[in-house]
Amino acid sequence: MAEASYPEELLYHPEHDWVRFDGDIATFGITWFAQDALGEVVFFDPPEVGSSTTAGESYAEVESVKAVSDVIAPLSGEIVEVNTALGDDPEKINDDPYGEGWLVKVSLSDPAEKDSLLDQASYVQTLE
Repeated sequence: MAEASYPEELLYHPEHDWVRFDGDIATFGITWFAQDALGEVVFFDPPEVGSSTTAGESYAEVESVKAVSDVIAPLSGEIVEVNTALGDDPEKINDDPYGEGWLVKVSLSDPAEKDSLLDQASYVQTLE
């Protein structure tokens, strides 16, 4: 399992999701805190490519040995890529939540929504 970390270059949603930006495409994943709370991830139920996400609403499920949890979209847009490697290797979410454990890539419909996300310091404060 990965060490506790919250990279400064990412933005965070209070529901324990992170976002990495590459132009109008955003990569979503769950934070170290979320994967630690879930425990060992055994299944990722991804959305369909071409489906939409709405900020603040569930777009996928992650199943662990403890529970099934909704993954909340930090931003709105269209799913353009799903991390299909997680189908065979869902523990990447635990082992590398900010790298190989990313969940989806989204073409943003409202880039201004990112103003509602937290920077690293603000997100870490919510965990205290």
